[in-house]
Amino acid sequence: MRVLKEIPTPHYKITLYAWNNRYIIKLEQGLLEQTFKVNEFDVTSEADIEKMIDETFLKEAMERFNSMSRSLGEALNRV
Repeated sequence: MRVLKEIPTPHYKITLYAWNNRYIIKLEQGLLEQTFKVNEFDVTSEADIEKMIDETFLKEAMERFNSMSRSLGEALNRV
């Protein structure tokens, strides 16, 4: 797996990878992470991947991180 780029944001660590004819978008926030795989034939360039990571994409990712955090907290409380 080859690291293509890290994209700085105030809320997450975003890393773009290239691996097995796919682009991988990895978002990390604390102990949680989200990973998206995009077939390299579905986009024309790495720049298209960066365009995908727009305000809407990041807002939806934040909502998922919040949901993931709640789920993890609730599961830990049941233990």
